[in-house]
Amino acid sequence: MKTIIAAALAGTLALSLGACNTPQDRALGGAGLGALAGAAIGGAATGRAGGALAGAAIGGASGAIVGAATAPQCPYGTYRDAYGNVYCR
Repeated sequence: MKTIIAAALAGTLALSLGACNTPQDRALGGAGLGALAGAAIGGAATGRAGGALAGAAIGGASGAIVGAATAPQCPYGTYRDAYGNVYCR
């Protein structure tokens, strides 16, 4: 039961990170989703912790690359508000 709750919590966290818009946030969310999926696939394929760790490393790196590459572009540039948040024009 603890593993199901931990997996659900990790999945919820990874999905919440995947909803961001800036390239940096998208890379972070993609890395989280990729690491989670890679660990699950690597662990299931090998049945060992080493396979899960290797899958998490490969999935995290590839998820970060894909997440940053698929971030939406702002056609009219960006601006920062008084708090430093970046917005599209």
